[in-house]
Amino acid sequence: MLGSLASWVAWFFLLALALKFWMEPRGYRLRSTILKLILAGLMLGAIFLSYATLKGIEPAVSFLAVLVSIKILEAHTAREFHAIVMMAWVLCLCGFLLSQDFAVAFCLFVAFALLIAALVQFHRGSSPGAFWVPLATTFKLLAQAAPVVVLLFLLFPRINTGLQLRIGDFHAAMTGFSDRLSPGGIEALANSSEIAFRAEFPDSRTGPPGPMYWRGLVMWRCEGMEWRGPYSPTAISDSSRPYPARDKAIRQRITIAPHGQRWMFALDRPVGIPSGAALARGNYLYSVRAIRKPHRYEVLSSIEPIDKELDAYERRQALQLPASITPAVRELAASWATHDSEPRAIVKSALQFFRTQGFRYSLSPGEYNKNDLEEFLFHRRTGFCEHYAASFATLMRLAGIPARVVEGYLGGEYNDLGGFFLVRQADTHAWCEVWIPENGWMRVDPTTAVAPDRAGLDLSSFLAGRVASGEMATGRSALFTRLTRLALVNQIRSIWEALNYQWDTRVLGFDADVQDVFLTSLGLTKSGPLPLAMQVLIVIFVLLIIYAGWTQLRTRRRVDRIQALYERYCQKLARIGVRRDPCEGPV
Repeated sequence: MLGSLASWVAWFFLLALALKFWMEPRGYRLRSTILKLILAGLMLGAIFLSYATLKGIEPAVSFLAVLVSIKILEAHTAREFHAIVMMAWVLCLCGFLLSQDFAVAFCLFVAFALLIAALVQFHRGSSPGAFWVPLATTFKLLAQAAPVVVLLFLLFPRINTGLQLRIGDFHAAMTGFSDRLSPGGIEALANSSEIAFRAEFPDSRTGPPGPMYWRGLVMWRCEGMEWRGPYSPTAISDSSRPYPARDKAIRQRITIAPHGQRWMFALDRPVGIPSGAALARGNYLYSVRAIRKPHRYEVLSSIEPIDKELDAYERRQALQLPASITPAVRELAASWATHDSEPRAIVKSALQFFRTQGFRYSLSPGEYNKNDLEEFLFHRRTGFCEHYAASFATLMRLAGIPARVVEGYLGGEYNDLGGFFLVRQADTHAWCEVWIPENGWMRVDPTTAVAPDRAGLDLSSFLAGRVASGEMATGRSALFTRLTRLALVNQIRSIWEALNYQWDTRVLGFDADVQDVFLTSLGLTKSGPLPLAMQVLIVIFVLLIIYAGWTQLRTRRRVDRIQALYERYCQKLARIGVRRDPCEGPV
């Protein structure tokens, strides 16, 4: 929650709490109305300076946190304490609007429970058991409310966003790679731990054999060391393409994190387009809308090549070259074509060039611009995956072979507990595809000519192996490196990731479509939001009546049986004229 707010807001709130603990025993409090107005005005100005606007969820939540802080400083009566607790509950709700991550939700739930405990303790006063009794009462209250919460979650009508809410500037929320591959673009994501997506393989728990290249975007526009994707993807029909046999296809179930763009991910050669998506020229998926909430879909990928013909339009696109290519680079590509004009031989010669001419794989190769192709190939020879993919595809086009660059992800970290692969932004990768007449588009990853182990590992595992072997230095401390290698630490991390995955798919992903499937499985038909809401409210009302009756029976005073028999005896005596005076006892 605090990650999207200005850091000084949290410090101001903590400072107010500390001052309150110091002021209360001494009888001090913020009394002056003028001073409170001046303080609120100064904080409002600080919020405007921090966000450059007063509109939006972040400035509003920041201002509410400031108001709560000022209220803490002036609070003195029971009524003001109740107001602080209510405002703090509203802050918890605002925190959930800012972020629905599992860690944030857990912290907000703990804060909500502690506020209830504080309210309970406030009404108990200084009675014994000041710590455990309020917590026990809070647990009972939450346990009693849990059935109603679960019922509302499952049955109450909802809009199609589930519980995932994104309020604010969507452009600022864009993450991951862009539609422009420029030197340093992917390199900047190498240290990102943000999640790109999670993937399951329903037909094979451990995934397909071989490296996993997750296709995201195909780039056709060549500018030397810089490549660009299409401004507007051109959709192609999937109905005319041959559907692969069952044993020649890989089924994937992918839960993609919101990234603000339109591209979706699948293993190479996707078929069977998911709902709400289209297949673009270049055989990659893109969503009809920007992905701004977790999205779960299922897709098939063919193991064998699908396209066996290259039309004239794609050929022109796949051979386009900029005018800025230097003569030295042109001569290099021409030498391969002169030696052997067969496409496979040219590809082999290019890979051999990268493998034997002292090229190095590095996270910090230095700055290049789009016209530095000759500098990279003949002088510095140090780069990341985008440098090798862009230069290789350009060389192939110079040699007369249609080529394009594919941007996506490579590998993924397997989670044994959840049975899924976790792909992070750090796993962003770029590779090439070349057109071989008898085979169609063939994947070629020139990075593996320089770093052969990269294809079989996610980037974190690959870098950890290089650090362990002494081939690469690490910027982290030795203690941190040792901790990350401990089996217990990795086990805890796997458990946490599995919980996050269940939270994202089972809770945040429970949207209107999933609710329809759930209601159908129960034999209920969703006739509309209003009738379903009325049915849910009726069920909740009946449950509350049952709960109230049960509480009444539990709290009713128990009558002594002997006392009851004696009172009945006295009533019978009174009916025959023998009345007992109020002062007379049973003896």
